[in-house]
Amino acid sequence: MEIVLAALFAYLIGSVSFAVIVSAAMGLADPRSYGSKNPGATNVLRSGNKTAAVLTLAGDAFKGWLAVWLVAHIGPRYGLDESAVAAAALAVFLGHLYPVFFKFKGGKGVATAAGVLLAIHPVLGLATALTWIIIAFFFRYSSLAALVSAVFAPLFDIFLFGPNVIAWAVFGMSALLVWRHRANIGKLIDGTESRIGQKKAAAGATAPARKR
Repeated sequence: MEIVLAALFAYLIGSVSFAVIVSAAMGLADPRSYGSKNPGATNVLRSGNKTAAVLTLAGDAFKGWLAVWLVAHIGPRYGLDESAVAAAALAVFLGHLYPVFFKFKGGKGVATAAGVLLAIHPVLGLATALTWIIIAFFFRYSSLAALVSAVFAPLFDIFLFGPNVIAWAVFGMSALLVWRHRANIGKLIDGTESRIGQKKAAAGATAPARKR
């Protein structure tokens, strides 16, 4: 029962969509209405507001880190072990992908996954983040960087800590992240994927909606 409660708590934390909240607070268009229509930092960046994108990235990463950190550091007092940490990691990620507060329409989970990995172990999080940075720097595709990082994350975990229950959660997150990027994979193959920092015309077209 304790594990179920921990997972439910983590899911609710993950259901907080910072892309929507930050955009609304800063008077920007709803990120679900332009660009990729994905409520995430990369799409918020297409609005042209870098501050909003950074705040979205930080918020989504923080919620992933917070949920796992709380279970890992406070959970043992209530008899929670690594299985609960694994459950919380997967639950907070699922909360971001399918948020109960936003009709189960969430983001793709890159920033939240990064926060989860940092909470599991800083070295794991930094190794995966560095992978994302390298791919993004050279190829300028956020989706490609996310996909490559997703492949390497569970491998990093197993290499660092050996086979364990948390590694299964990391593998589950990676599989879900790849699934959520299936449309991007098609665009990468046919050369129509947007590059990092590229604005969408649709973002400007929806701007008047902010005045409602």
